[in-house]
Order: sequence, then structure tokens, then C-alpha cells
Amino acid sequence: MICITESDAQKEGLPPHAHPSILQVIEQKKAIKQKLSGIKHKIGVYSAKGGVGKTTVAVNIAFELSKEGYKVGLLDADIDCPNVLMFLGMGGVFPDEYPLKPAEKNGVKILSTAMFVDDNRKPIIWRGPMIGKMIREFLENAEWGELDYLILDLAPGTSDTALSIIQLLDLDGFLLVTTPQHIAAANTIRSGMMAKRLGAAVLGVVETMSDGSLSGANEVASAINCDVLGYVRYDKKFGELSDSGKLPVEEDESIREEFISIIKRLTG
Repeated sequence: MICITESDAQKEGLPPHAHPSILQVIEQKKAIKQKLSGIKHKIGVYSAKGGVGKTTVAVNIAFELSKEGYKVGLLDADIDCPNVLMFLGMGGVFPDEYPLKPAEKNGVKILSTAMFVDDNRKPIIWRGPMIGKMIREFLENAEWGELDYLILDLAPGTSDTALSIIQLLDLDGFLLVTTPQHIAAANTIRSGMMAKRLGAAVLGVVETMSDGSLSGANEVASAINCDVLGYVRYDKKFGELSDSGKLPVEEDESIREEFISIIKRLTG
């Protein structure tokens, strides 16, 4: 057990007699940092807008990084609506082990609440505290081992999941995702503003379902003062591959080139 002292609170910029709940978060963060000390880089893929392609980006970045020789983990942090396993064509209930042991596909370690549900159509109906607890379990009580990158596919919104990740994890930063539409860009801007307000870095923005004009990505980049890292063009084949559980970066060379370009800017 890691104990938080009065001096620890002062180091964190807190008053000497800070509320116990704040000190508890600091204690959890220290424990998680120790547990994940073998992970070099942690990147959240994020937008407050649902349906913009966060999972698409997270999954294909993770597997392209693995193809390039990195040790990679992929955490489905969309706790109550997990989709990563469907994108990977992985079904069924996985072994009930504790500490949690990630599944593996093509060398990538994967954890998702979908691993503990026998039917992906069943809703996971949890309040915020349960979602936060599950995120802590995935970070503090899972055997991730040594990784070069842990990619986190976040839920939409600017509340429970994103807040827990920012509070508990020393992230390299967030990769924001938008589509060309103004409404998607406006909500993605909210994501970036939340991250910055809470002291998290914004690594850049990617535009999905793009026609190449980068209207949405440029709107986000201008408002958040971040870089445009690239785009994923609109392609019917992309959706067909994902729906069938196949990885576009492994099935289509032109799609792979788009993600290689994004990764070079992201990791550079």
C-alpha cells in the first residue's frame, strides 16, 4: 500500500489538509504509475462526439505500430459500449482470470469489458462510479507487462471515462478524432479544451471519413492550437473490412499508407 503524507499533498500543490478523496486519487495514481512502469508511451484516442471513428483510429494505429515492431497494448476504455473486439473479429467469453490477463491478437495485447459479456448485444448498464472502478481495474490490476505503446480507445463525452483517465494516468497525451462536419469538429474541440484545462497534452487531430479537404481537422487544430496529423479517407471498403472483423491496415496497402503517415507524425 502506498501511503500519502502531508508533504505528498504539498508536492501536488494541495493544501496540507486536503480532502481525503483528493489524496485517494493521488494514492491511486501513484499505484498505477508503479504498476505501469514497464509501459513507455500511453496515448488516448478521443472525441466528445460519438461515431467519428475513434475505435477505427485506435485499432489501426495499434496494429500498425505492432507491424512496425513495437510492443503494443490496446485498451477499450469505452466501458459501457465496447467495440474493439468486434472490429477485430474476436468473440466469445474469455477466461475469467485475476489479475486481468489481456487477450492477444497478432502480438497486440487487448483488454475490453466485452471480454466478460457472452453477447455483444447485451447492454452494460453502469453508473459513473462503476465505470471509473473498471478503468482502475484495467490499469492497476491487469498484467500489461512491458510495452512500447498503450493505446486507449476512449468513450465519447467529457465526463466519467475521460476524467478518470486524466486523473489516474500519466498520458503522453490525446489524439483527437473528427469528421469533416462542423458539428463533429465543434464537439471534438470540447474534448481538446477539456484535456488542456485538466493539464493533459493534445498530440494532434486526425480526420476520418475525409474527402481530403481537412475542413473538420483544420477547424479543430485552429481552435485547440494543435497539429493536423493526417486523415483517413472515406472508403466503403474500410467499413466493410471493419464490419467483417478484418484489419484495414493488414488488408489494404493504400489504407495502411494513411496510417503510416499518421503514426510518423504522432511518434515523431
